[in-house]
This record gives sequence, C-alpha cells and structure tokens, in this order.
Amino acid sequence: MSELQVKTNSEAIAEVYRNAQLALQSITDILPEVEDEEIKEEILRQHEGYEKLSGESALLSKKYDLEVKEPSPVKKAMMWSSIKMNTMKDNSRSHIAQMMIQGTVMGVTALRKTLSDGENSLDKDVKALFNQAIAMEEGYEERLKKFL
Repeated sequence: MSELQVKTNSEAIAEVYRNAQLALQSITDILPEVEDEEIKEEILRQHEGYEKLSGESALLSKKYDLEVKEPSPVKKAMMWSSIKMNTMKDNSRSHIAQMMIQGTVMGVTALRKTLSDGENSLDKDVKALFNQAIAMEEGYEERLKKFL
C-alpha cells in the first residue's frame, strides 16, 4: 500500500509556476504557426493570463522562501519539436484549438490532483492560487472549444 504524497506549500506553488511557464512556452512555440487571426487573438489573451498567473506564483513563492525554476531546456525542446511536428501536418484553427485544449486539460488535471491531495495540508493562499489557475484554464478550454 503506497503512502499518499502530501505536497508542501512550496512544492505546490512551484507546480503552479511550472504549469504557467510550460503554457507560456507552448504558446510562444505555437503562435508562429497560427494563421487564423481569431484564434491567434484568443491565444494571445491566454498568454497574458499565464503571465499574470506566473507573476502571482512568483510573488507567493517569496512568502514561502522558494526559488521558482523554469522548465528544463530538454522539456522546452521536446515541447517545441512536438508542436512543430504537429503543426507541420495541420495548422488549421481546429487542430491548433485541439492542441491547446489538450495542454489545458493536462494542466487542469495535474492542478486538481495536487489540490485534492493537499486539501488538508495546503495554506489558504496556496489553495486560492490553485483555484484561480484551475478556473482560468477551464475558461480557456471552454473558449477554445468554439474553434473546433
């Protein structure tokens, strides 16, 4: 029987920051491939939201004396090559939306699991950050569905 891993506040904040950074990197990688102006505007709005979330995570990390880290260069390179391969075959707005939704769903799933696992151990402000991130990403998912 495995022990339930309880994340510390610092680990949880680092996860939100990392999630936002990966989203920002994905958006940066995918934007040059997007030709449709309407979905491009939506993706740019999302970029602003992730920038804000990243900043809020970084600010909260100071309270917990945590140094947040960027995703590794290997992870960034893998994401870049995956996005380039996927958009080379199909850069239609529905395919771009599908790719963005997949990333968003993965992010929401990871955040919800950590929030659930840490229900009794995470501080109120950390839970609020998670709830904000989840609500933001779920909103993005809904808005992207209109492009499918």
